[in-house]
Amino acid sequence: MSSITLALSKGRIFEETLPLLAAAGIVPTDNPESSRKLIIGTNRPDVRLVIVRATDTPTYVQYGAADLGIAGKDVLLEHGGAGLYQPLDLHIAKCRLCVAVQKGFDYVAATRPGGRIRVATKYMNAAKAHFAGKGMHVDLIKLYGSMELAPLVGLADAIVDLVSTGGTLRANNLEEVEDIMPISSRLIVNQASLKLKRELLQPVLDAFAGAIRP
Repeated sequence: MSSITLALSKGRIFEETLPLLAAAGIVPTDNPESSRKLIIGTNRPDVRLVIVRATDTPTYVQYGAADLGIAGKDVLLEHGGAGLYQPLDLHIAKCRLCVAVQKGFDYVAATRPGGRIRVATKYMNAAKAHFAGKGMHVDLIKLYGSMELAPLVGLADAIVDLVSTGGTLRANNLEEVEDIMPISSRLIVNQASLKLKRELLQPVLDAFAGAIRP
C-alpha cells in the first residue's frame, strides 16, 4: 500500500503543525518531545512522521526520504529550494530575520558607502543577499549558535538572526537596527511524490490550505 512520510522538526513547528494535521485527520501516536522515536506513527496506517533537525527538513524532502515536510522560510533560503514544490505558506512559527548590534554602536555611520563591517550569522545566503542589495561590503562569519555573543566579545559588529519577541537581544544589550524579512513556515513537497502520490497527497494539501489562519 502506498504511504506518505511527513518530515517535521521538534519544538514550535511541531506544536503549531498539530492543528493542521488534525484538519487532515492525522493524529500522531507519540509526542517527539517525550519520545526518543525518530519515526512516529499516526492514527492513519498510510501516514507516518519522521522527526528531523529543522535545517535538514528540505534535504529529506528533496531526495524523497520524505514526501512532504514543514520548514521555515529562513531554512529554505539557505537550502536553495532545489527539487521542492512550495505550495503553501502555513503562517506558523512566525518571526523576523533582522540585523542587530550592541547598543551604542553607530550602525548608520558604519554602513555608509565605503564602510565595511563584520557580520556573524548562520543565515549566510540571506545576509549576503541583503547587504549586497544595499551595496555594502561585509565580512560574513558563519556561526551555529549564540549569535548574541559575537558583538559582545568583538567577533562581529553586527548579527543577522531570527527575532521573535526581542527578549534575548535586550538581555544581552543588543538592539534591532534593520528588518530583513518576515519569516514563517512553509509546506514543502517532493516534486516526484506530487506526481506519483497525488491521490494521497492532495487531500492533505487541501486540508492544510483550509486550516491556515493568516
